[in-house]
Amino acid sequence: AGQGLIPLYHKFTVSALNRSLGLRRAPGNLFVIPFQERRTILELREYCPLDCPEMASLFYQTVHTVNACDYTPQQLDAWADGHTDLAAWNRSFLSHYTLVAQEEDQIIGFGDICRDGYLDRLYVHPDWQRQGVATALCDRLEACCGAPRLYAHASITALPFFQGRGYRMVQERQVERKG
Repeated sequence: AGQGLIPLYHKFTVSALNRSLGLRRAPGNLFVIPFQERRTILELREYCPLDCPEMASLFYQTVHTVNACDYTPQQLDAWADGHTDLAAWNRSFLSHYTLVAQEEDQIIGFGDICRDGYLDRLYVHPDWQRQGVATALCDRLEACCGAPRLYAHASITALPFFQGRGYRMVQERQVERKG
């Protein structure tokens, strides 16, 4: 018997890349992002293998806090059990265009996209939700991809974010994991 199903795993697609980044460039790879309650310098930079353990921790923490309102504890454990295969993740990140959002010395988000336009992962630290981090990551990933079509598999929780970016649902599924 499996640990559970993750319901309503949404597949989205968007056909246009005509988005304005809406970011003000600072020196280097730094972008000034206007936050609701604070103004800070957010660094968007390419992934390096030393980031992987911190990204895995952020992934687990985000899934088990941000997504807890839409999924059962069993579903959350099936999605993120705390035992990420870091070697496999590292290979995946290196084969994709992967960006890390960093504020000072803390990774606060990350995302990666394949050459074919598949937005594989997009996670933002719970303390940085609804602060523009996911938008900044997505804007940059989409702009750098160059694929004629973009698509993602999105959770129930992420559904409004992707719809707000112009993605449309093309399929609704349940995914069985660990079972």
